[in-house]
Amino acid sequence: MSSAKPRAEVRDAASKARLRLWLKLLKTSGSIEAELRRRLRDRHNTTLPRFDVMSALSRNPEGLKMSQLSQFLRVSNGNVTGIVDRLTDDGLALRVAVPGDRRAQVARLTPAGEAEFARLAAEHEAWIDEMMAGLGADDITDMSALLDQIQPIGANQTSKDDLT
Repeated sequence: MSSAKPRAEVRDAASKARLRLWLKLLKTSGSIEAELRRRLRDRHNTTLPRFDVMSALSRNPEGLKMSQLSQFLRVSNGNVTGIVDRLTDDGLALRVAVPGDRRAQVARLTPAGEAEFARLAAEHEAWIDEMMAGLGADDITDMSALLDQIQPIGANQTSKDDLT
């Protein structure tokens, strides 16, 4: 009798290992995100969604329409509008009319908003660096390469289940 495991058992073991890996990735990502949320709240009286909106506006100094901002961040227009309203009230963002389109506005950071975001971004980077200090340059390169191999099923791909 052969000591080799049947193909189905090997496939099932790999599937279970991938599931455990996904859960570990999710737990790790969630833990880092929770810590970032806590630090932003406790040290700067701000939120991660607010930081994310400021980050998107910082990367787009010409401004973004609310719909572009919500697509960029993958959240609803309502969430983005409320955050931009509060940033505007705090003098960190402003809305500018789009020439030729009376109804459209873009949101931009003000100079005060740019300065505040630069300060938060530097601290955010330091926190990430601290949380991942156990990883060396080779570890980061290897992990990034491995993560690049993960192929989520997208609009242009077909799941094996769809074929059966």
